[in-house]
Amino acid sequence: MYCACCRVWKRRTGQKMKNITLSAEENLIEAARRRAAAEHTTLNAQFRRWLEEYVQRERLAEEALACIDEIRQHLRTGGRRFTREEMNER
Repeated sequence: MYCACCRVWKRRTGQKMKNITLSAEENLIEAARRRAAAEHTTLNAQFRRWLEEYVQRERLAEEALACIDEIRQHLRTGGRRFTREEMNER
């Protein structure tokens, strides 16, 4: 939605939105617009979704590695290496 007093676009969450310009092949843009329309959304909405996922990907990877480090502090194998079959046993 557009906030006339601030002269900026804001999401429903109240966060300011900034316009950017991207370049891509025309046929690719049109195909993406058709797909977005078929999914009852817009190319802008899909880009915002992708951008959020792109930014979160690194954070999630860092959190996963921190979790692995935490677990390693509490596990001891005595230097033994497990086979793939042993690792996948349930």
